[in-house]
Amino acid sequence: MPHTAPLTAPYAELTPDLILSAIEQLGLRTSGHLLALNSYENRVYQIGLEEDNPWGRFIIAKFYRPARWSNAQILEEHAFCEELAGYEIPVVAPISLDGNTLHSEQGFRFAIFPRRGGRPPELDQRDTREWLGRFLGRIHAVGQTHHFTERPTLNLQSFGRDSVEYLLASELIPADLRAAYVAITKQALEGIAACFDRAGDVEQIRLHGDCHASNVLWTDAGPHFVDFDDARNGPAIQDLWMLLSGERQEQQAQLNDILAGYEDFMDFDPMQLQLLEALRTLRLLHYSAWLARRWHDPAFPAAFPWFNSPIYWQDRILELREQIALMTEAPLRSLSQSGNC
Repeated sequence: MPHTAPLTAPYAELTPDLILSAIEQLGLRTSGHLLALNSYENRVYQIGLEEDNPWGRFIIAKFYRPARWSNAQILEEHAFCEELAGYEIPVVAPISLDGNTLHSEQGFRFAIFPRRGGRPPELDQRDTREWLGRFLGRIHAVGQTHHFTERPTLNLQSFGRDSVEYLLASELIPADLRAAYVAITKQALEGIAACFDRAGDVEQIRLHGDCHASNVLWTDAGPHFVDFDDARNGPAIQDLWMLLSGERQEQQAQLNDILAGYEDFMDFDPMQLQLLEALRTLRLLHYSAWLARRWHDPAFPAAFPWFNSPIYWQDRILELREQIALMTEAPLRSLSQSGNC
């Protein structure tokens, strides 16, 4: 598996002066207001503007992590967001200036977005779940029209095997837990592969890719979807399962509500439910590998000091053991299987 050489302090040169200069070179006069927003993978800022413009007095600027995505991959994400917005689907697409959505300043690539407020969706409300399902169905109806050609595909290799390989090569796992971690990840990867085999040839479509509640902002007018940074090809269930939580019975009720809205716009293949716990397991493996890959960035040891502690890896071993058991259980049921459609 190819690895990109780590960058030491990749944002060390991204100073406030550089950020404001980057915005002003686009022809926008800044007020000097600069507020860092919560983001680890990229650097995201709220920027104040001195004059009124079509986007208000504030915009959001995202500075992309160096060496993560190619220009073509970023532009393909932007094009997807613009395509969705063209169908009046509530996504926050990048602002295009003179036909360009991707800009650069002193080696840093960045995009600007309109500021959109909102609160986390109340996922304990049935109407909210159905509403989210309708918009996810609309996103996926557009997403299935063709595939990403530059951005990756979510699969066992990229999220699973590559993640485990990287972790084992990183020497971050304590020596006395290494054998246990090797054994449990081997079982987990086998369990994931078995789930994919049971699911069969599931359709791959363009996805949001990281559709958890924090990437949905809710207003009285409904939701809007933000941060398509992890957009990729994959099975539709990837954008649904992260909205489920609690015990099995609770997750089944939540899924029913989401699908009740989703299937107004997009058919759902119930075989994808074979992948739900497998995708959850892949996310757990990928998350640990993501922390390991970013450990050279000073922001990560400061924000995740527990990552390289023995208790972290003990917890991951127990977590994977639980996931292995869940992957052998019968999956949740779709509306058609439950007789509720």
